[in-house]
Amino acid sequence: MTGPLPRPDRRTAVAAVLDVVLVIVFTGIGRRTHQEGLDLLGWAHTAWPFLVGLGIGWALVVLSRHTWPTRWVEGVPVWLATLVGGMALRALSGQGTALPFVVVATLFLAAALIGWRALVGLAAGRR
Repeated sequence: MTGPLPRPDRRTAVAAVLDVVLVIVFTGIGRRTHQEGLDLLGWAHTAWPFLVGLGIGWALVVLSRHTWPTRWVEGVPVWLATLVGGMALRALSGQGTALPFVVVATLFLAAALIGWRALVGLAAGRR
């Protein structure tokens, strides 16, 4: 696709905030499950790789599809970039990427980042 990049609107802002909140929830649950503190620096240490991956996913969708990732189909590359980018950055920064963590992250982030988009799409289709 070519043409100008789309102008963000209220729906775009809500989608971006929701994605960030879901990544925050994911990393917060992970820290809590492993009895790690929920202090700001500890959380940021855990969250930054996934937040960077999320940003990469958004950028990939905008640049390749010239649309904001607000539908479930655009949630797929956002999810994959968040997961793969997050795991790669964790590995590069000396953080863990044990297989059980990768499985949990895969399932949680898919349900979260694709799931809300699918639910909104279903609700919009019923109206």
